[in-house]
Order: sequence, then C-alpha cells, then structure tokens
Amino acid sequence: MKKNEKASQASSTLACDGERLFVNFLNDGAVYTTALDRSGEQVWQRKICDYVIHQGYASSPAIYKDLVIVSADTKHKRGGAIVAMDRVSGEERWRQARPSLPNYPSPIVVTAAGKTQVILTGCELVSSFDPDTGEKLWEIEGATTECVTSTVTDGNLIYTSGGYPDNHVSAIHADGSGKVAWRNGDRVYVPSMLIKDGYLYAILDAGIAACWKADTGEQQWKKRVGGTFSSSLVLVGDRIYAIDEDAKTTIFRASPAGFEKVADNKLEGDSFATPTIAGNRIYLRIGTSSENHRQEFLYCIGE
Repeated sequence: MKKNEKASQASSTLACDGERLFVNFLNDGAVYTTALDRSGEQVWQRKICDYVIHQGYASSPAIYKDLVIVSADTKHKRGGAIVAMDRVSGEERWRQARPSLPNYPSPIVVTAAGKTQVILTGCELVSSFDPDTGEKLWEIEGATTECVTSTVTDGNLIYTSGGYPDNHVSAIHADGSGKVAWRNGDRVYVPSMLIKDGYLYAILDAGIAACWKADTGEQQWKKRVGGTFSSSLVLVGDRIYAIDEDAKTTIFRASPAGFEKVADNKLEGDSFATPTIAGNRIYLRIGTSSENHRQEFLYCIGE
C-alpha cells in the first residue's frame, strides 16, 4: 500500500457526542464511518466512497446538531464526497460529490458572515456548504490542490493554507463574494493555524513560528524555533503549544509584539499528533521505534 511515510491507519481524530464515538477509517479501498457506543460496541457503519491512496487518509468527522459530517477527497475515477449522516441511525441526510483529486482536510463547521457554514479546502477550491441541507453556498478557486490544515475564522474571513503543488496562506471573504483579502507563499502545509484577538498564528512545517495581522496579512514577526512540525498549534489562554516531530514542545505567547518563548520540554520518541489539553492535563501521543517495530504511548502530563 503506497502512502506517505509519516501517515498511519490512525491519522484521523475521533469525534464524540457524549453518547457515541465516530471514527473514519480507510479499509480495503474504501472509506467508512463507524459509530460506536461508549462500551466500544458498533452501532452502525456506512461506506462513504471508494478511495485511491495517494498520501494516506486523515480527514476527521465533525459533529453538527443531530448530524455527523465526513469527507473523503480522492483521485478515484468517481471522485470523493462530503456526506452528512444521522448520528443515531447512520441514515444519510445529504451528499455532495467532490473533484477527483487527492486532498486531506476535515470538514470544519464555522460561523462566519452571519451564517453557519461547512468549509472544505483543497482540490484547488475553497468550498462552503449549508450543514443542514448540503446546499453549496459558494465556491472559489482560493486554495491549492492538496491541503491538510483545519480552517479557522475571525467571523468575516476564513483562513486556509496548503502545500502542494503551491505553498500558500490565504484569507478568503466568507460572504460568498469570491474575494481573497490577502495571500502569501509561506508553507503551512500540515500544522493547522489559530487566531486570537485579531492576529493569525502559525508554525511552518520547517519550524518557523509566524504571526500576521488577520485582516491585512501584514507580518508581525517570524522566529525559527527549530524542528519539523506535523502537529497543530494549541492555544490555552495567551500561550501557544507547539510540539515538533521529535516530541519537543515549545510554549510561546500569543502576542503580536514579538516571539516570546515561555518554556520548552522534550520527551523521548517522536510525535505527529496534536496534543489535547483538558483541565490541568496535557495528553500527548508519542511513538518509539526500534528496528522494524513501532510502539505508541499516550502520555498524560499534569495534576
């Protein structure tokens, strides 16, 4: 099976509505969504579409009202799909076809331009759908072919990034006007960005932290922190957590005034997953490898 060496069969993040767990999984040439109860028993399973592996599969499900929304972009001859299913029964509520191109982001539900929208980037498009009906609200040529990151918004603009065949960070008006507010050529391919108090923060794959003014794209600062990054940034208060592929976590302040490192910490092993912070605890997925064997561990740091 051909895939990116950094990919795994467990690249997607599970979603939970408090009663059921939802997981996307690639198996035997197709993508499936499965609902499990809290004891791990299967409630339902639905095939989303056939899938041709290019780099792998990593799209995660999104919960919206009584729906779970999933996507699978693939260079299959019939293309991929974005699909909404009833969380309880798995009944398909709506489906939209996607272009026959490889792509990796998750569908993201945002509130922007006065309405709730599902945003999906990549396949050379930025696409917006009504999460209740699946109606395509608008679509523009505002992204590159292959994207990975999750879309963020300030309520007026949505921010996307991609890395193949072109590097870009873009700010798109969310009102359907088709206007691109600003764009640059930085490579924020895999780690998702975040926004706070009118400023957009990113960690470039090559280990450079950056801050831009969210409405204009004016660069506030850039700082090399080192390492290579697949994990996304996490914001807690005014502190940003960034963990690189060598399992080194750098904590810096979310401030446009300049890069200010608060602390760093190194664990043994490697890390490609975004840390989860809940209460006073940090949960990290760390892997170790020896010869042909790989073992992953879940670390919990905190009280």
